[in-house]
Amino acid sequence: MKKYFLKIDGMMCGMCEAHINDCIRNNFAVKKVSSSHSKGECVIIFEKLDEEKLKKIIADTGYELKSVASEEYKKKSIFSKLKG
Repeated sequence: MKKYFLKIDGMMCGMCEAHINDCIRNNFAVKKVSSSHSKGECVIIFEKLDEEKLKKIIADTGYELKSVASEEYKKKSIFSKLKG
């Protein structure tokens, strides 16, 4: 599982965030997606992302995907602190 950080240009409000989130959920089987118009980014937790498809889908909604970065995702639980 990976955590993807997308830089998206064009989001101006909470409705823009919802539009991006819905667009991604409707086209990919993501574990989690959240967007921030103030940061201009979207964070997705997903197995493997098709960047070309993502770029096209976002462009079709009127926004622009500027960049994609990723890191390994490790689910944290309250018990992980006890393993110490």
